[in-house]
Amino acid sequence: MSTMKTQIHYKVPVLYEDNSILVVSKPTGLVSVPDGYDMDAQNLVSVLEPKFGELWVVHRLDRETSGVIILARTEKAHRSLSIQFEERDVAKVYHAIVNGHPVWNERVISAPLRPDADRYHRTVVDHENGKPATTKFRVMERFARGAHRYTLIEALPETGRTHQIRVHLMTLGSPVAVDALYGQKTPILLSMIKRNYRGDVDEEFGLLERLGLHAFQLSIFHPETGVEMRFEAPYPKDITATLNQLRKHALM
Repeated sequence: MSTMKTQIHYKVPVLYEDNSILVVSKPTGLVSVPDGYDMDAQNLVSVLEPKFGELWVVHRLDRETSGVIILARTEKAHRSLSIQFEERDVAKVYHAIVNGHPVWNERVISAPLRPDADRYHRTVVDHENGKPATTKFRVMERFARGAHRYTLIEALPETGRTHQIRVHLMTLGSPVAVDALYGQKTPILLSMIKRNYRGDVDEEFGLLERLGLHAFQLSIFHPETGVEMRFEAPYPKDITATLNQLRKHALM
């Protein structure tokens, strides 16, 4: 019996490229680097290197998180960008669709995090052994239809811990939508938010069936010129469709 896996042909939009850096919008479902638990799985580097040549990973996004990510094309650029990330000279902006309505409009949370803390490889808040982690949150839009409530939130992580935004939002009582690890895996369905929905609920596809987190913006200093550069990744189709329907049927 063959054990070969079907390869998915991922489309990875290029946001910017030059001789030093490559900036792309990572699609959901694609890991950033080889997965230690599945070394044969496709990853962002393996998808891009046949076209762009050798690439160096600078930072990562979770498999289900979409959005802007930067890769280095030279060792020199990799060193420069790595230092920027380590010294927190990089500005990151995420947008998250979360379950419920926070009681706050803006919030800063500093809660130390310890990764890989249980058999599910979850990150946990650990005030004794965790590493410092701070995230700023701001409510952008609120949506409600009957018992279903969602909020679009802007997240600005000041540190880059594993699953930081997801854990901090869970800690605040507003877990990211469709987050099976830290919240509920229930997808957002049109039937949940559209009045007098007439489709077949049993055969309905979710508007959003994966983690509702998108890396929207990234600002760095170019490793060669030192010029500050800002990159934005447009929402993918599933997040765009979800927000369009929420705004149409459930905007508060």
